[in-house]
Formats: sequence, structure tokens, C-alpha cells
Amino acid sequence: MTVIYRTIKKEDNPAVKVLIQQVFIEFDAPREGTVFADPEMDDLFGLFERTRNASFWLAMLEDEVLGCCGIFPTVGLPKGCAELVKFYLSPKARGKGIGRTLMEKCTASAQALGYDSLYIESIPEFSNAVRLYEKQGFRRLEEPLGESGHFTCSIWMLKKLD
Repeated sequence: MTVIYRTIKKEDNPAVKVLIQQVFIEFDAPREGTVFADPEMDDLFGLFERTRNASFWLAMLEDEVLGCCGIFPTVGLPKGCAELVKFYLSPKARGKGIGRTLMEKCTASAQALGYDSLYIESIPEFSNAVRLYEKQGFRRLEEPLGESGHFTCSIWMLKKLD
């Protein structure tokens, strides 16, 4: 299995939306107040294309999107901090190091863009992902940072970049 890592293209929009929403359905996760209901889900390419200091990575197996993850300058975050956003893997991609590689791509992008820390929000239904974040150096916070609009998220984490 040769996985290719690349940034999002316009034609990837439908497949990325389906991947993200299928993960929510799989884990019976809340739809409202989460990424599932974000209005920009129909055009993630456009969102990242027009946003300075942002990047969005995909893990691809031929024409299939196995996973995605991005760096975004969410409004209200402290100076030098970006949010790790829309980090989702298809069931067939889990446990193979694909998530770790996507996170490494995003971390390298964040550093190249001048960020010194990464913030992430999650929900209890994604406890396996939260364990991955902890292994990657994210530490839990007592309250949210920034203005993501994801009022259902109850897990907030921050990682200082080297």
C-alpha cells in the first residue's frame, strides 16, 4: 500500500466531506456544534486556498482519500498559535501510521508558517484520537482557546512546537 501525502485540490472537496461526516456517523458523534456542521465543509479547498498561513493535507491511496488534517489560523487564538483542524482517518487507514504522518506534515507546515504552538479541540467520542494527540505532545487545557464555533467540543489541547 503506497500512500501519497499531498495538499488538497478542488476536486477532493466531495470525498473529504464524505470522509469527515462518515467518521462522525461511525462514532455516533454529535453533528451540531462540531466540524460536521461547518458551512465551509462543501469547499475546504477554497477555504484553505484563500486563507493565509493555512494548509490542508490529505493521505491518498490512488484516488481514495484515506485521511485529512489541516493547520488554520482560527480567530481568537494567541499570537503564534494555529489550530490543528479536520483531522480524520478512514477505518482502513487507522493503526498504520498514516495519522502520525499527517500530523507530522501539519506540524512541519505550522513551523514553516512561523507558528510556535498548535491547538486542537475534540470530543469524548474520539478518545482514540485524543490518545494520539497526547502521544504527539499535546497537553489538555481547562478551557477552550479561540473562536472555532464548535460549542460541543469539551476537550481542548495545546502543543508547543520545537
